[in-house]
Amino acid sequence: MAEEKKSNAAPTKAVTAVKKDETKSNFFQKIGKWFREMKSELKKVIWPTHKQLTQNSLIAVGVMLVSSVVLWGFDELAQMLVRLLFTLAG
Repeated sequence: MAEEKKSNAAPTKAVTAVKKDETKSNFFQKIGKWFREMKSELKKVIWPTHKQLTQNSLIAVGVMLVSSVVLWGFDELAQMLVRLLFTLAG
């Protein structure tokens, strides 16, 4: 029986070099390109529905209110402790 040599390597594709445009674009062309790219990226965004936006906004406001009350409580406690220290030391 004759042995056949099998090559597991994938066939290679011809690589073609891509030349970059050597000319520099001016400021306004760069700005225009930036706006076109931004517009194409914004088309990919999945925007929230009105219901989702309202729900997320209410949750954010609620978390801010709770955290502000907690911080206010810690501040009041710290003020009482400082006043107590001043009365004991004074």
